[in-house]
Amino acid sequence: MTAEAPPAPALSYGRLIPVTVHFDDLDALGLLHNARYPLLVERAWAELWQANGIAFDGDWVAAGDACNAVKELSLTYEAPVTRPGPYAVHLWLDRLGTTGLTYGFRFCSADGAVTYARGSRVLVRLDATTLRPAPWSEGFRGAARELLRPDV
Repeated sequence: MTAEAPPAPALSYGRLIPVTVHFDDLDALGLLHNARYPLLVERAWAELWQANGIAFDGDWVAAGDACNAVKELSLTYEAPVTRPGPYAVHLWLDRLGTTGLTYGFRFCSADGAVTYARGSRVLVRLDATTLRPAPWSEGFRGAARELLRPDV
């Protein structure tokens, strides 16, 4: 008889994106290095947006909504990641403004049940020529609305 794993918790908002922690992501103590958390979250966001047709291919003018910059990053570590393997990043939007947005994230177990770190990041959409804030496109806004966290 084999035991079945408990079902993954259902997400009521956002998306759960698989990520992999590799051996060389660990520090000298065998813990996921603190600087790797934002990197893995960024990779998860890139995968999500690429699936929606939003990507950077080397041309900032053509990048459109992918031309953005980080204004603020907040990250809290809750439990150590002590081994390589499959994990996930739970992503959602807390706020979608005209030229900026705030997204939340959890670095978690592959099934989303265990949270290792959580945080938020503020992005500003930039005009590639002036590097001044620019409005998100309607296509981006439509995809982004699907990620908005309901009022809690």
